[in-house]
Amino acid sequence: MNQPFDEITETLRDYFDGIYESSEQKMRRAFHPNAHVYSVVEGAISDSDLDHFVGRVTGRASAASQNATRTDRIVSIDFSGPNEAMAKVELSIPGIDFVDFLSLMKVDGRWRIIAKTYHAMPRG
Repeated sequence: MNQPFDEITETLRDYFDGIYESSEQKMRRAFHPNAHVYSVVEGAISDSDLDHFVGRVTGRASAASQNATRTDRIVSIDFSGPNEAMAKVELSIPGIDFVDFLSLMKVDGRWRIIAKTYHAMPRG
């Protein structure tokens, strides 16, 4: 058993479930309260705090309610120290595939996402 890897996998499971189910509770469990989410929109950096990001996720019909196929996949987890890691993940919601880079930190005994950068690829 690789405890840090297993603990990060648990956080990523909350993240994947939170996106799929549009669950505020699971999103807030996966993310640190000070987390930010970044992307590039029309050539400019978009920066959302956690409340704004969670509002976007919970404000749309969940993929679960649409019986969408889950595509969640952990591509890699890389540790830079005992309390810092980076995960590359892939997932989708109806009509959009995502590639995310998630910076994680172990704070107060739990791994949480502190920053997310992502690329969205619309489908069909």
